[in-house]
Amino acid sequence: MKIGNVEVKVSILAIAVFVIFTIFLLAASVYSTEVRSQLIWLIPGLFLLLVIPIVLNSMSRSEYADIAPVYEREAKTVRIKMVNENMIGKPVRIEGVVEKIRFQFLNRPQFIVADRSGEIAVKMFTNPVEEIHEHDVVEVLGMVIHRYVAVGDPVINCVSIKRLEKKTGPVKER
Repeated sequence: MKIGNVEVKVSILAIAVFVIFTIFLLAASVYSTEVRSQLIWLIPGLFLLLVIPIVLNSMSRSEYADIAPVYEREAKTVRIKMVNENMIGKPVRIEGVVEKIRFQFLNRPQFIVADRSGEIAVKMFTNPVEEIHEHDVVEVLGMVIHRYVAVGDPVINCVSIKRLEKKTGPVKER
C-alpha cells in the first residue's frame, strides 16, 4: 500500500489482532441479541485497529526518509570493531554482510551485520525501503545507541539500510 510517496506495510501482528477482534465481534453479534445495537459502535474500533498501525508506519517511514540525507552528509564510515561506548549518539556508516534477521514480521527488524572486524546489531524501528535478506552485503546509516535505552552494549539505530551489488554466501532466488 502506498500513502503519498511512502510504501507502507502492515505487520502480520496488526492483521492478526484485527482478525481476532473481528471474530469476537461477529460471535458477540450472533450470540447476543439484546446488545447488537451497541456492538455497531465497535466497528469503528475495528477500523482503527488497521488504520493506526498504517498511519504510524507511514509517519516513521517518511521521517526516516527526511533524515537520511542528513545522515548521508554527517555519518563517519567506520569498521564494526571501532563502534564503542564513546560513539554513543554519533552518526555512523558501516558496510557488511547481513548474518541474521530478527523481528521482521513486526516491521521492526533487527539485523546482525558483520564485516571482517566483527558483528553488530542494527535495529530499525520501521521496515526498510528495500527488502533485505540474509547474506546480502549492505550499507547501514544510523546512530550508535545503547541496546537497552541507557545501558547495554552499543548497537546501531538504523535510519537507512541499502543492499549493495556485492553478494556473499549462498545465492537465494527471489
